[in-house]
Amino acid sequence: YGWFIFPLLLCNLSWGQMNHPKASPFARIEQEVGLSKITVEYSRPSAKGRTLFGNQLNGAPGLVPYGRIWRVGANESTKITFSTNVIIDDNSLDKGTYALYAFPYENKWEIVFHKNLTHWGDGRKNYDPNEDALRLTLLPTEVKDFQESFLISFDDIDHNGTLMNWNWGTTQISIPIHFDTKAIMKVQIADKLSNAPSAQTYYEIARYYQEQNIHTNEAKGYVERAIELGGDTYYFHRVRSLILADLKMFDEAITAAKISMKLAEKEGKDEFVRLNQDNIAHWKALSIIKK
Repeated sequence: YGWFIFPLLLCNLSWGQMNHPKASPFARIEQEVGLSKITVEYSRPSAKGRTLFGNQLNGAPGLVPYGRIWRVGANESTKITFSTNVIIDDNSLDKGTYALYAFPYENKWEIVFHKNLTHWGDGRKNYDPNEDALRLTLLPTEVKDFQESFLISFDDIDHNGTLMNWNWGTTQISIPIHFDTKAIMKVQIADKLSNAPSAQTYYEIARYYQEQNIHTNEAKGYVERAIELGGDTYYFHRVRSLILADLKMFDEAITAAKISMKLAEKEGKDEFVRLNQDNIAHWKALSIIKK
């Protein structure tokens, strides 16, 4: 039967769809910002020596001509998801998933967060600006380092926001993203305080207030309540030392840091020993200046 099976194998190979490497591979990035999460799904084309934006020297269009809609990547349209309501460059946007588009020009870019997720690619003929959830104008910047494969990344991350950067070639677009983490935390804190708060609850509230440099006197009371309920721990006393320093009570902050350092030594937490040592030296200098 060999003569019969071999042609069948050839037919199966020719009819079957081959799984081959993609020229613009798919990427997925998740970034936590405070209590929110941003998820981006996109494909990453490479420059390969080609003109990326605008026109080539001979006048022919580059990969992304000026004024034409771009899918912010390759293949399917780029999708971005926000887990909570968000502010994009001072513009409010509801939580959810959006298609990302851009209209590049020589001296400005129009960035679009689009509600219609059904278009494949840029949806050029089917794109309807009436379905935009948000459109804003940003200025491109030229960077020194050449980015071969298109890259979306996040930088300058804190509890309340981040910059989403698009880099390709020497062009960079930076999009400011902000979350009202303080409002989310305010609701959480009120809920936790009304429901039999533990020592850890008081500590976490105090630490958050200290990191945000808000409600410092309340933070002092909360961390002291944590120590009263939970006993001595190096992290309770470390946060207390930081809060006392924020209140300019440097001598008291040094005492708290020494307690934290001693407890950290017992648990082999060398990093916190060093952090406390650095703080003590700094606060001693500030204490002398204050006096």
